Formats: sequence, C-alpha cells, structure tokens
Amino acid sequence: MRLFCVFLFSIILISCSGDNLNSSNEVQQRINDIEQITDDEQAQQKADELWQELASLDQIPYTSDSTVIFLYKGEAETVSWNGDFNSWGGNKSVQITGEQIGNTDLWVATTEFPSDARLDYKITLNESDWILDPANPHQQWSGFGPNSELRMPDWKPEPLTFRSPETNKGLLWEPQMLESQPLGYTVSYQVYIPNGYENTDELPVIYVTDGQEYSDDNLGSMVIVLDNLIDKELIKPVMAVFVNPLDPSNPDINRRMDEMGNNEDYLNFFVEELIPTIESEYKVSPKKEDRAILGTSLGGLNATYFAFSRPDIFGNVAIQAPAFWYREEIYELVKQTEVDDINIYMSVGTIGDNTIDARTMKTIFEEKNLEFTYLEVNEGHSWGAWRTQLDDILIQFFGE
Repeated sequence: MRLFCVFLFSIILISCSGDNLNSSNEVQQRINDIEQITDDEQAQQKADELWQELASLDQIPYTSDSTVIFLYKGEAETVSWNGDFNSWGGNKSVQITGEQIGNTDLWVATTEFPSDARLDYKITLNESDWILDPANPHQQWSGFGPNSELRMPDWKPEPLTFRSPETNKGLLWEPQMLESQPLGYTVSYQVYIPNGYENTDELPVIYVTDGQEYSDDNLGSMVIVLDNLIDKELIKPVMAVFVNPLDPSNPDINRRMDEMGNNEDYLNFFVEELIPTIESEYKVSPKKEDRAILGTSLGGLNATYFAFSRPDIFGNVAIQAPAFWYREEIYELVKQTEVDDINIYMSVGTIGDNTIDARTMKTIFEEKNLEFTYLEVNEGHSWGAWRTQLDDILIQFFGE
C-alpha cells in the first residue's frame, strides 16, 4: 500500500510540475498565442488558464533572470504599473503601460530590472484608481500604507528582520515627552532598552530620527533587528532612542521638513536637552565613540549635518538614502569639517532613489581620505531596502 501511495504521489507531482512555466519567453509565447485566437470566448478561456496557472505558482508578476512580466486581470480602460522605478508616476520617461490581450480581460506589460532588485509598486487603473496588486501576496509597508512588492529572482530577504519566538526581547518604553527650549515645542521619543539591561553598564546608544517608523515592525523593524543581533551576540547590548517628528498633540502635523533641513535648533535640542536627559536617566556611555545618529532620506541629510557639525558628540553616523538635494550646503559643511575619527555608513538605492546625492558625498568622503562603508542596492526609496541594512549598520558600530 505504501509503495502504491508513493507511486501515485510521484505521478501527481510530475503531472503538476510539467505545467510549470520555466522562462519569460515561454510565458510571452503563451500570451502571443492567446492574441492569435480569433474566437473571443476561446481566447478568454486560454487567458483564464494562463492566469490560474501563474497564480497557483505565486508567479504574478512573473520574473525570470532580469525580465519581469506584470499582469492584471479585470475590466479597465487603461492599466499601468507605477512605483519606485518611475518615482510613482512622476518620472514620465519611465512608463510601464499595460497592453490588453485581444478582447480578453488580461493586461500585460514587460520590462527589465536587475535580477536582484526589490521594488514597491501599485497598479493604476483608468489613470486614477491606485490599487494593490490583487494577485501578489507580497507587500511592503510605507509611511502611507502597504504597497505591492516586486521580488526579482536573485533578491533574498534578510532573516534578522523577522521575529523569532525563541529570541530574548528588549523593551520599548511608552512615548515620553520633552519640552524643548531651542525648538519651542514638545518632542516625543521612545527608548528601547535591551534584554538584561539591569546587568549592564555604560551602554552604547543610537539616536534615530523618524523613530516612529524605524521602530514599527512593518516599516523599519529596528526593534526586531536589535533583539535578534543582541540575542545572537553579534553586537553588544545597545540602547536606542527613537525620536518622533510628529506633533504629539496633533499627529497630522509632521515637523520633519523643518527639523531635518540642517536645523541648528534641532541639533541643539539633541545636544543640550535630549542626550543629557538620556545620559542622566539611563545607564549609557557618555563617550562619542559609543554614540550614533541614524536617519533616512531627510533623516540621512540630518544625520550628516549632526555628525559633521558636532563630531565631538557623534562618533558614528548612518546615512540612508540621503536627500542632500534639500540642503546642498551640506556638501560644503562636510568639506570644511576637520575630522578623521568618525565611523560612517552610507547607503542608497539605484532605482528611483537619491543615488546622485550619495555618490557626490561619497566622492567628498574619498577626497577627505575618510574611512567609510558605502552600499548601493538595486532597490528604491523604501523601508524594504532600509530595514535590511540595519544589521550591517549596527554590527559596524557596535559589533562584538
């Protein structure tokens, strides 16, 4: 009986695997064949069969090597795909517009990306209705909610961004408030303390702007990454301070455009108020080599401004997808600052990100003979990219 079951299972497996689509050329040929069918009902039947086959294999969008075939099934006047790759429709030179296959309800668009790319996108129907890809189960959250996620074949997820029930967890305190004299308003922040904090002394500490997003498990996942790295003894126990740019009394007001634009008052808030408060209330090291500043986009600009304005305070700086275009005087500040002992990590995406800004600063770092880590990834301006780099950043700054 057992042999019969194994034999039957093998027949089923072979028959199922024989229907797999093994290349983009094969998928495209199936699409071309459907276009040639003159009977609309038969064409729709073949389109349904192709769709069901791809969906059952979790192959929508279909990817092979550097080719991606976007697909949508439904009634529409127009269908397009917008995301990181065309600045969410803002870059008119990159248009991914669907073609309706005959008189069926199947829409297709083919393009190419690096084989290890990972990108956020949405489907746009009738030029105005933006939706998640209903056939794609993979999503990446942004500050504005979820996006569909294109995963090219050679892209690999970062295991340290996933929570394990076996991992010893630290504690993220409830939001605390600090009335700032330089800023003239109240700032909210949260403190992460590592597991075993009571048995530690003089912990290193990383200050994180846009902290409400870095600490969110759907966005930056930084608490998860910290827990995993500390539990695996890949870094020393580290404390993190997540600073929130949202007005505590009205979260619809986001102050980051003002705070992170080379704002001396914001720097003074950190140096004169926040850091002294943390160092008086928690067991953290007062040494600059044990203190880091981290930020992305405008936060990357801000981190650079902080580190090169006060290299006596910040010994480590992590600069992700820096929006140096917002305050281009940052380049001159870095050129003029005399410093040779700062620990620098800078990263940027190559697709719809601040790539030119980062490369310009990279050249300045090289001209100053600074030691630094520089990373370019085939991704966009997305938490999907930034969260996977946090382990490398934290290991560089605080590795055991």
